[in-house]
Amino acid sequence: MLHERLKKYEMDLLVWYGNIFSWYHANMLKEMLSLLDWLRFKLFLRAKNSKVLFNEGEIWWCNVGINIGSEIFGKGIEFARPVLVLKKFTTWSFFGIPLTSRRKEGDWYVPITCDGVEGSIILNQARNFDARRLAERIEILKNADFREIKQAFIDFYGS
Repeated sequence: MLHERLKKYEMDLLVWYGNIFSWYHANMLKEMLSLLDWLRFKLFLRAKNSKVLFNEGEIWWCNVGINIGSEIFGKGIEFARPVLVLKKFTTWSFFGIPLTSRRKEGDWYVPITCDGVEGSIILNQARNFDARRLAERIEILKNADFREIKQAFIDFYGS
């Protein structure tokens, strides 16, 4: 009797592991296809030679791409999301902060309304971007709003 129950348990485990294995491979395949799509689009971006005229305080659709773990990523076929240009370094690079279209709570979020959508600036996802990632300007922030976001950034990072 115990032997039969152990056999059944063993078979149930095999089925369970088989399902996990199938799920894992299906998800890995989807992720690989997304990575290939991003790679194809990234090659297009790298070949882009036209200069994009942008300034601090502007919010742009930015081809953020696919990233790793908790790093924010873009969505859709162009892997894009709104990004605020916090600091322009050169005509080809800037320090930007991604936005989300949801209002979120926490020290690293600053509420914002962008293009009529209430969302949040995600301070802990700020990073350097190449200007070739910029796709389309969404809006220019009012000076007071931009100063408030810059101050929130300084307060968050403590410098």
